[in-house]
Amino acid sequence: MDNAQQSEAMVERLATFASNLRFLCDKKGSITQICIKIKINRQQFNKYLSGKHLPTSSNLKAISDYFNLSPEILFTPKEEFRALIDGNFFDTFSHLRAAPAVQQFLATVKSTPDALEQSIIGVYDRYHFSSIYPRRILRASLCIYQGNDFLQHTYVEHFPDPDDRNKIAYVFKYHGFILPIEGRLFMVDFETSQRNEMTFGIFSSVQRSAKRFMFGITSGIAATMYRQPFSTRLAMHYRGSGLLKRADIARSTTLDMNDPSIPREVREYLGDAPDMVIPI
Repeated sequence: MDNAQQSEAMVERLATFASNLRFLCDKKGSITQICIKIKINRQQFNKYLSGKHLPTSSNLKAISDYFNLSPEILFTPKEEFRALIDGNFFDTFSHLRAAPAVQQFLATVKSTPDALEQSIIGVYDRYHFSSIYPRRILRASLCIYQGNDFLQHTYVEHFPDPDDRNKIAYVFKYHGFILPIEGRLFMVDFETSQRNEMTFGIFSSVQRSAKRFMFGITSGIAATMYRQPFSTRLAMHYRGSGLLKRADIARSTTLDMNDPSIPREVREYLGDAPDMVIPI
């Protein structure tokens, strides 16, 4: 990389960090109060916001710790960054992660090998039978990434209009965290657009030839019985490293049970008929 390319890359890095930091501050409120809490001079902080300077390593850690994010996430491209961190501002999520009992529990399970955590980070297709559209399989786009204090994940569900599949009738966005325990993965997440549903799941990672999957079960319950609780099998197919991009999110839809784009291993695990458990 020549000097001109290095200079251009640095300008882009400064701009990306500044944009993401402004977005975080807009969510949190008073910049003065943020500076007081993280003990960074307001004048210096303004230079970060304007894209003139990057923080020192110690200041970067202070900023990332305050917003409960790993430092590298702060340099993620704008669209991907906003999709990832919206859930950090869901009140229930924030209160839960700060609870002393949760912190004590996290300290207990932190003995999980780093190699296991790193091996599951990336982008997945997430499959299960839809509780909204009978006999159709919902394919959502999911990303697992390293948060500041534990593994986090986000996924997006798109439900096409039954009368025009080129139009999207519903969009749901979930954010949550993952606890690797004894080789299994326990996932908790919250629907953060309508703030209506919580889901729970437990999974095991499986290697099938060159393909990587997670198989398990998931359950969800909404705030009211207008939307019934459900439980079903769920499969995730690893697509690659990195964070969610627009092309990944565009894959979110509902599919016919025999759609050829669904991996054979997923179809075999989900079965030939919906196993959705819905209370009567």
